[in-house]
Amino acid sequence: MPTFTYIAKSSKGEVKSGELEGKDKRSVVESLRSEGFFVTTITEKEKKKEKELKLPMFTGVSLKDKMMFAMHLGIMLSSGLSLPKALEVIANQTKNRKFKRVLDDLGKDVKMGSSLADSLARHPVFDELSVNMIRVGELGGNIEEVLGLLANQLEKEHTLLSRVRGAMYYPTVIVMVMIVVGIAMMMYVVPKLTSIFADIQTTLPFSTRMVITVSDYMANHQWVVLSGVAILIVVFILFFKSSMGKKFSSFVFFRVPIIRNIVIKMNNARFARIYSSLTKSGVSVVESLRIISRTLTNSAYQKAFREIGEGVEKGRSIHEELAKHPRIFPVLTIQMTEVGEETGKTVDVLQNLANFYEGEIDQLTKNVSSIIEPVLMVIIGTAVGFFAVSMILPMYSVMENM
Repeated sequence: MPTFTYIAKSSKGEVKSGELEGKDKRSVVESLRSEGFFVTTITEKEKKKEKELKLPMFTGVSLKDKMMFAMHLGIMLSSGLSLPKALEVIANQTKNRKFKRVLDDLGKDVKMGSSLADSLARHPVFDELSVNMIRVGELGGNIEEVLGLLANQLEKEHTLLSRVRGAMYYPTVIVMVMIVVGIAMMMYVVPKLTSIFADIQTTLPFSTRMVITVSDYMANHQWVVLSGVAILIVVFILFFKSSMGKKFSSFVFFRVPIIRNIVIKMNNARFARIYSSLTKSGVSVVESLRIISRTLTNSAYQKAFREIGEGVEKGRSIHEELAKHPRIFPVLTIQMTEVGEETGKTVDVLQNLANFYEGEIDQLTKNVSSIIEPVLMVIIGTAVGFFAVSMILPMYSVMENM
């Protein structure tokens, strides 16, 4: 059956948006009407095209690009510029060629009568969070305000992810340099030393023989080694982008104390920030939780928020549902959510909670960097020491026999 994207409104003014399967538009409208909602917008969702093979670092449009888009579009619309003209101006200003093509397509769609949200939904570079916030903003007539909220949300998301990634850049670069230097030593340096050892009339130590054996293979099969490394990198990236890889990474991350702490605080911060942004822009509670389940990338949190959304839909409170997952939701998150629900100030409370967790993550990433540096030095020292001893031992043996 086809899937339809809809926006509906209840007699009390509650806005509901999402996707629903049905034989046709009429059956979907009747289904929502039976729940007390009157459909204002409904469109059939286009079938997904077969996904192209893309590596995550080459997707083309960064979070910062989308943040600037939302910010500039909100400012232009607030200044009285029409939507098609605003999109045209932003498209002309952007330096990212892929994003420029996307913005040109958006402008054409809007000129042909499509809503901005429907146009955004046709492009994978915009996630469900952005599409739903803008869809509700268009329906509520406060698109400029919602774009401001979205820009703020994306800015916080960009800052948060930058902090976590920044802590990993240094060790990643060091490890990559170690691998490159190690391969170069094995392919070009050790073979020259091997010719010297061939003239030495002595039994080589096991470590030396092992290094020479590995070096001989690498030197004689250079393309095999280099191709193998390239394939391993691609397989590694694709594996961790797959559902199985995400489950595996979640399993591993939750068992390494320091990383586990960062993962928990980062996902709790994202939950608090995204939920407050969505509900403040007018998205319903249940729909907000569903969007969060599809926005967070950690499989444990995706599953948890699907279950939380189902529980809330049955009439239970959010904090009660959060409490069922104590392994991934700290007591602070549960208590603060309870306070927000009881006082009716969930948006403000969760924004403060997000700020708190983001500050904690900033400190944690600094601590991780300070811990990783000495560990890397020990690993590098061990590797260099092993190589040096393996190459020097035969020479000492000869000198002793002279």
